[in-house]
Amino acid sequence: MKFVTFKNPDGETRAGLLINDGIVDINKASKGELPSDLLGFLKNQERYLPVVQKMIMTESKPDFMLDEVQLQTPLPNPPSFRDFMSFEKHVANSRAKTNSSVPEQWYQIPVFYFSNHHVIVGPEASVKVPNKTKCLDFELEIACIIGKQGTNIKADEAEDYIFGFSILNDWSARDLQAQEMMVGLGPAKGKDFATSIGPYIITKDEIEKFKSGKGYDLKMTAKINGKQYTNGNWNEIHYSFGEMIERASDSVTLYPGDIIGSGTVGWGCIGELPAEKQRWLQPGDVVELEIEQLGTLKNYIVE
Repeated sequence: MKFVTFKNPDGETRAGLLINDGIVDINKASKGELPSDLLGFLKNQERYLPVVQKMIMTESKPDFMLDEVQLQTPLPNPPSFRDFMSFEKHVANSRAKTNSSVPEQWYQIPVFYFSNHHVIVGPEASVKVPNKTKCLDFELEIACIIGKQGTNIKADEAEDYIFGFSILNDWSARDLQAQEMMVGLGPAKGKDFATSIGPYIITKDEIEKFKSGKGYDLKMTAKINGKQYTNGNWNEIHYSFGEMIERASDSVTLYPGDIIGSGTVGWGCIGELPAEKQRWLQPGDVVELEIEQLGTLKNYIVE
């Protein structure tokens, strides 16, 4: 199943189910049994999913075609957003810029930072260049959506807590990030202004057949103005989402709608390129992130 949040022709923001090129308004199709927002759905998804499955079996007719609505980020109001750093190649590439290697501690624990969950945007949205940066970058990542509340979740039990996945773009102001991290804290202000997620959330059962290693055999690509910058694969991930969830939930409760980011796939950002090949994002640029089965997430850079 593919879940979306969309604005209908009347300007109302609604939760929907994407079927081919049509969208079913789940609240309308269920005659009010299902909520009109995805966070409300996730909070009771074990009760609501059978209702959706029945709708699919009865072949509910779409309320709108895709070109009649405006897709929003599928989860506009997540309770929290933790972003990990789980691809070894990205860490190695980034550390090489300072003539250093991957820290030993990185192999001991999956690490994360908290980002701003109030600045989530979706497909086709514009992203403003932050006031004080000259080095705007994208990051090609996977978002894992938590579907059930839990504390001290073990990695081998974490599948039960995952609702689904989406594409994530962790926009980064590299100059701001470099300056603040010299102090010894995380990349807070360098990541504070926008995160893109979308175009939909695909439930984990839909991609089960692509399981490979600790991830999935699904290609990940990034384009700027139509030119491909990245060609990675989800199965290159070093830490599984189960391991990330175990770390995040240690002595802490995770809630439905919490977002766990994978971190950047190897070569999945401009910052990993050699200095002579770097060209930071500018107003007018179009960034497209694609992950097989998860769709394409397109955004526009503006002043």
